[in-house]
Amino acid sequence: MPSEKTPEGRVESILSRLRGVLPAQRPIVLHEPEITDTDRRAVDACLASGWISSIGPEIGRLEQALCELTGLPHALATVNGTSALHLALIGVGVRPDDEVLTPALTFVGTVNPIRYQGAWPHFVDCEEATLGVDPERLSAHLERVAEVRSHGCFNRLTGRRIAALVVVHVLGLPARMPELEALARRWRLALIEDAAEALGSRLAGRHPGHWGDFTVLSFNGNKIISAGGGGALLCRDPERARRVRHLGTTARRRHDWAFEHDTVGYNYRMPSLNAALCRSQLARLPRYLAAKARLHQRYATAFAGLPGVRLHQPPPGHQSNHWLPLLQVEPGLRDPLLAAAHTEGIQLRPFWTPIHHLPMYRDCPRDELPMTESVFARGLCLPGSPKLTERGEA
Repeated sequence: MPSEKTPEGRVESILSRLRGVLPAQRPIVLHEPEITDTDRRAVDACLASGWISSIGPEIGRLEQALCELTGLPHALATVNGTSALHLALIGVGVRPDDEVLTPALTFVGTVNPIRYQGAWPHFVDCEEATLGVDPERLSAHLERVAEVRSHGCFNRLTGRRIAALVVVHVLGLPARMPELEALARRWRLALIEDAAEALGSRLAGRHPGHWGDFTVLSFNGNKIISAGGGGALLCRDPERARRVRHLGTTARRRHDWAFEHDTVGYNYRMPSLNAALCRSQLARLPRYLAAKARLHQRYATAFAGLPGVRLHQPPPGHQSNHWLPLLQVEPGLRDPLLAAAHTEGIQLRPFWTPIHHLPMYRDCPRDELPMTESVFARGLCLPGSPKLTERGEA
């Protein structure tokens, strides 16, 4: 047994704690969906109805269920979260050659739709407590580089309009939205919440979406609720909701038989089959949230007191859905731990490579990003499937 004072010994100590939480059966993947007989019956019923494409009653039922869950009045079910975010950018008026403030610590699906619009991502730093956009650091950055003119907020260095701020609720942990909303208003920025990972989370008792102009959800296969694929776009303004629904449905004008389209639109609607599966799974969300909270507590107990290791905990008032638990380790341990866990059949994952490191985004405007770099170097996502709550469960 290597000494705990060596890197090999510290890696073995962490793996030992992991083994104490996880079932013996291998492999253990990062997050896997649960498909039940109820889900199969829901999909079978959809098949039997003949409504299997992007129209049909299941879509409206899912959208209504999402409104009831989040407390937001308007929802549009989409083919994935990326398409929902693209529609959100269009909905708030992002134009070619604008800039959109966005964290560098996020999945590339947050940033690609900015380029779909011909706009430019402008990367900002995260904070340690919430992993989301740091309001104080963003405020200082805007004071240095931006100014408000009659037509909005502009980057003094590039001359481009800064049109919007996209805030990501990272790993299900809500960002500090009241402060970020106030900042967006002060600088005349549209505000979009990327809650792709945060279904069921709460901030001061409210679901993500109550601060932004639009909010994006994802139902990818690795999310807490899965439709196989799929996403949703939510908002509070009825006219904006009407417009993005029209654009996301190929901009087709309503008519009993004619195919008439009044602008360039997008074929972004979720199929009924996915909606049926998603709505069936949504009924189990409270059980999943409870199971994932128990799993998170098991991890917290297992890693308590282990030097150089910390399980990330939500700050007060931030209720996470614990989509993926985050373990922060001392510098230099992340990659050896990834390799050792992989050898054992335990799937851990580092954070996404910060977006400003990717070749197509290296030259985009950005603030200094010290916390992004630090969290990326130290962070490891642990297996988070609800089925892992009970040790030894299949």
